[in-house]
This record gives sequence, structure tokens and C-alpha cells, in this order.
Amino acid sequence: METSRIVYTGSLRTEAEHVRSGNKLITDAPVDNNGKGEYFSPTDLLATSLATCMVTIMGMAAQTHGFSIDGTSIGVQKVMGVNPRRVVEVVIDLHFPHNNYTPKERKLIELSAKECPVAQSLHPDLKQTIRFHFGE
Repeated sequence: METSRIVYTGSLRTEAEHVRSGNKLITDAPVDNNGKGEYFSPTDLLATSLATCMVTIMGMAAQTHGFSIDGTSIGVQKVMGVNPRRVVEVVIDLHFPHNNYTPKERKLIELSAKECPVAQSLHPDLKQTIRFHFGE
């Protein structure tokens, strides 16, 4: 079964539909690459996918081991390179809502981030800078 269906709507914009749910998202080329930058670019989605995958896997680990990461917020920065134009680094700052995780829970959180399927699927040349901020 297809995961998504995408239509190129013109002006460097696409509309993607998630087949199972019918939810849609729009992408735009970024301003620095001839686009309008009014929506996520495809490379923005790559960086965002890495962060959402990490926190989802961390949430699974937290559920399994009886603690919560609810309220965790994430800042994502995508760094572009040239020749070829590509994402060269994704910087992810994970801000956890409190500082009272046990050493075991912190270790589980950190290991889970590195084991997410998106992180494991990206080329090793793509630098993944992951920073954990507990209760800051």
C-alpha cells in the first residue's frame, strides 16, 4: 500500500496526502532556492522527521519503563551545504520539562534518540548534533 500521494501544484510547491489518514501537507522550495518559503521545504521535513522520530522513540522507551517525557520541546536547525546542495548537519536541541530523571532514565532517553529509524537511515556523512537539556 502507498504511504503517500503527491501532486506538484506548480510554482515549486507540492501537496502531499498521507494515504491512510487523508491528512495533507504542503511543501515549498525555500527562499534561498527560488521558492516562496511559505511552507516546509523538503529538506526542512528531513530535519523535522529526524527530530520527531527521536522523540517518538524516546516516548516509547519512557512508556515501557514507567516514566514520562510529556512536555518535551525540540528546536531543530538544518544546515545546508553547497556543491552539491544538500543538508550537511541537523542540530537538535531536546528540552525536557524537568530535571528529576534518574541516571538510568537519562541513559534510556539518550540511547533511544540515536536508535530511531530515521537516524539509522540517514547517510553517515550527515552530521547529527543532538543536545539534551533537562529542566532548563
